[in-house]
Amino acid sequence: MSGSRVVVVTGGTRGIGLGLAKELLARGCRVVVCGRSDATVRGAVAELDTAAPGRVTGIPADVTSRASVQALWDHAVATYGHVDVWINNAGISAPRRPLPEVGEDTVSAVVATNLFGATNGCVVALAGMQQQPAGGWIWNMEGFGSTGQVQPGMAAYGASKRAVTYLTETLVKEAKDSNVKVGFLSPGIVATDLLMDDYDGQPEAMEKAKKIFNILGDRVETVTPYLADGVLAATKSGTRVAWLTKAKAFGRFATAGFKKRDIFAEGAA
Repeated sequence: MSGSRVVVVTGGTRGIGLGLAKELLARGCRVVVCGRSDATVRGAVAELDTAAPGRVTGIPADVTSRASVQALWDHAVATYGHVDVWINNAGISAPRRPLPEVGEDTVSAVVATNLFGATNGCVVALAGMQQQPAGGWIWNMEGFGSTGQVQPGMAAYGASKRAVTYLTETLVKEAKDSNVKVGFLSPGIVATDLLMDDYDGQPEAMEKAKKIFNILGDRVETVTPYLADGVLAATKSGTRVAWLTKAKAFGRFATAGFKKRDIFAEGAA
C-alpha cells in the first residue's frame, strides 16, 4: 500500500522535487526531503506539513558528499524505520552557452551535483535497502541529453544527464539478483527555475525558446502526479516513467496551431 511507503526525495525543496513530495504525500506516503540549506528545508517541510501533518521531515544535505547523503539515509531510517523509495532528483543546470564560455567551476558543479550526486544516492540507498527484508526502489531523474538529444550550449548539463542514464542502466543490471529495483524518471520539459536558469542573461534566446517550450512543456503540477503514480505502481526493475513520450510530442506539434499554451503564465494548466 502507498500509505506504508517511506520516500526520500533529494532536492525536494523546490521545483519537480517539491511537486513530487506533495503528490506522494497526497497518496499517503511518508516523505523525507533534503535541500542545500537549513532555511530552504525548513520552508519546504513547513509547507508540506500543512497538507500532511506528521508525515514529512527533512534535513540539509550536500548530495556531492557521500557522507552527507548517508546522513540523509540515517535521518530517514531514524524517523520512519526504513526507506522504501529513494528518488535522486537533485540537479542543477548551467547557462546555455558554448562550452568554452562556461566556467570551470560551473561545469564542475553541474557534473558533481547531477552525476556524483545521483551516484552517491545510488550507493547509499542500494547498501541500505539490501539490508532491509523488503528491499526497495531507487529512481534516477533523467533530463535533456539522457536519451541522446544534442543541442549547442547544453554540453555540461546534457553530458551529465546522459551519464546518469548510463549509471541507471548499469545499476539495473548490477542489482538484478538483489531485492532492490531501479527505475528511470523522465519529466520532460517543465517550467521550473532550473529551466529559466539555462537562459540567464539571454532574454532574446529565452523568448525564442519559449515557442518550443509552450508546445512541448508543462508545469510542475501537471507532470508530478503522473510521475508519482508511476513510481508507486512500478513492479519491474528497469521501468521508465516518462511524461513526454514521442507520441505525445507529435500530438503537441500537430495541434500547436490550434491550441495556444503558456506554461510560464501564473495559473496556467
